[in-house]
Amino acid sequence: MSSCLKNKSRSLPAGRGFAQAGSNKKRPRRGPPLNNALDPDALSAVFSYLDCMYDLASCSLVCRAWRRAVTRGICFNVLYRKQWEMGLVRGVCLEEMAGAIHRHALLQSPRINVDQWKGHSGNIDQCRMKDGWLLTGSTRDKFMRLWSVEESRKCEYNFQGEYRFPVDYGPLVGFDFDESKIVGLVGSESSRICIWRHSGMTRILNPFKCKGTIPMGLCMSYCDPEAVVGCADGTARVFDMYSSQCSHIIRMHDLEVPVTCLGLSDKGSRLSILAGGGSSITVSSVLSPNHEFAAKMYMAGEIKSLSYNPCGNDKTVFAGSMNGYVYSWDLRTCRLLWETRLSEYAVCSMQHRRYDATTLVVGGMDGVLHLLDQNTGNVVTKFVLDTSYCVLSSTRPALSSSGGCSRNMVFQRLKGRRTAPDADIVSIPAPPITCLALGMKRIITTHDKDYIRTWKFI
Repeated sequence: MSSCLKNKSRSLPAGRGFAQAGSNKKRPRRGPPLNNALDPDALSAVFSYLDCMYDLASCSLVCRAWRRAVTRGICFNVLYRKQWEMGLVRGVCLEEMAGAIHRHALLQSPRINVDQWKGHSGNIDQCRMKDGWLLTGSTRDKFMRLWSVEESRKCEYNFQGEYRFPVDYGPLVGFDFDESKIVGLVGSESSRICIWRHSGMTRILNPFKCKGTIPMGLCMSYCDPEAVVGCADGTARVFDMYSSQCSHIIRMHDLEVPVTCLGLSDKGSRLSILAGGGSSITVSSVLSPNHEFAAKMYMAGEIKSLSYNPCGNDKTVFAGSMNGYVYSWDLRTCRLLWETRLSEYAVCSMQHRRYDATTLVVGGMDGVLHLLDQNTGNVVTKFVLDTSYCVLSSTRPALSSSGGCSRNMVFQRLKGRRTAPDADIVSIPAPPITCLALGMKRIITTHDKDYIRTWKFI
């Protein structure tokens, strides 16, 4: 949670967080944490300089001391009253407040800036974003790349480093990361789970030699301290990152239907696994030491993407199919809530902000960003590029985390626009969206044309 602050997250490359692979520089020792060094009055004085409700909400998520200082401050009460009068918020939960500001930006922001740059040599089919850090990967490359996508005085989209794995390990299958490590699944016939530390070490830590144990891993999802691998034989295998052991082998599908996508929900000691494969979704609750199946849901087409939202009164699961449909189920009753067809092409990725139970962002092979209502499935709006805008290009060095220039990269500034939900946009050139990630008032999309786009709603 401490990386929610912009300035604090920017100190990660030089401190305990992200560092460029291969850097062996000794890091200086730091003093006591800021939240322990300042008393409540001093913290309130510091927070009084913030004039953005989202910044205050982000600060409140760092620790209890910061939350008390923020919520008891005069600046917070004034800004909250202003936001409430504008109709942006209707509750007292800071997380819901940040979600309301994000929704308002997607629906009503006057400008949509789209920044585009080339990130890999081949098509980029995977990306993850957390607290201003973006990790991208391609099944054709032998490495992952880390970017900073927060605005800075020097340069936006700073290149932070590459994380490679041996050539004989095979292609990249899936990955995820947190504040201290990157967890990835590599290899096709012989799959391995590997861990990279964010301290500059290039060696792979705790490799799982899964030959003969994991029969061809197809997808991976990570929720510290466990990584779940979906396999071609219809099983989901749960690995503990600290003991380097496989703790559970769960048969998710009958007749050995491959598990092609996963979703995780961690509540206390229970890990709920959502596995999609073929035309069905299976939900399993993993308890120690036993596990039990909770639900099964079926759809008309072959499943391509999966998302789970534990917020709201109804715990809902969303799924995208190969034939362009998006489905929503109530996880408690396994009842189909709605289904919507966006296009005739596959739905590759879908996401929503945490604590947001209203909007769902969907992207697929049609290359269009769709914004859906989670409750009804109706398309609220669509985001496409504004072809009438003159493209502005600039070539500048991509800065690495050590401050040096690693390569020259071409950055392009484009413009986006909203369209009506029923608008016909077949004639607009739109390269397929292979994956997407959501940040605060921004959407990251990766494409099969080997570049990355950042949609910023200003």
